Amino acid sequence: MSEPTSFGRPHRHWRRTDSTNERARELAAAGAPSGTVATADEQEAGRGRHGRRWSAPAHEALLYSAILRPLDRRHGLLPLAVPLAVCEAIESLAPLDCRVKWPNDVWIEERKVAGVLIEARPPEWAVIGVGINLSIPEKAFPPDLRWPATSVGHGATPPAARQALDAALAPWLEAEPERIVAEFERRDALRNRDIRWTGAGEAADGAGVAAGIDGRGNLLVETAEGVRVALGAGEVRLALEA
Repeated sequence: MSEPTSFGRPHRHWRRTDSTNERARELAAAGAPSGTVATADEQEAGRGRHGRRWSAPAHEALLYSAILRPLDRRHGLLPLAVPLAVCEAIESLAPLDCRVKWPNDVWIEERKVAGVLIEARPPEWAVIGVGINLSIPEKAFPPDLRWPATSVGHGATPPAARQALDAALAPWLEAEPERIVAEFERRDALRNRDIRWTGAGEAADGAGVAAGIDGRGNLLVETAEGVRVALGAGEVRLALEA
């Protein structure tokens, strides 16, 4: 089993790039060690899940991608562990209370402050992409994102946020599955809420009430017919019911 990873050394920074995840993928493919972090002041083609764009003005968000290698059994709940680390990092910067909207959005008072995108080539490596809005004025968000987007505020800066996330990632990526599941449940922003999903396979589409997560990180949903459905993050698009 590999040694625990310490994040932030080496650290590569760009004033402007297309995507920190792209830079980190290139570094990973070239053999960069676990713990390497790529950041940027501004990115032109940042992205989230399902090809969504992540947009942020220069110097007003943390644009961060980290390399983790190799992947092993400890990392089975990586998609849950990373948002927990993001919550912890944000709360170390400001007197805020963070929740996680499954699978990978971080909320403050039901408004999105951060997102996670993990891209992997198992078992060789994973790139952990994180975007945290720090000091973006509401009018600077694209019109379709002004609600529900928000920022950390409280004078949080990209360097301070990077150091906080470097420190928070390692303990959560090494945490026992039981601890990850328990903390995710404590921060679960969806539990007992009406949701609707579209997707493929058995979870083609439907609606129900969020009922937590299982030990594999799937979202559990109770339908009106009393059927419990387990949704995988890669299978579905999720929306809250009005």
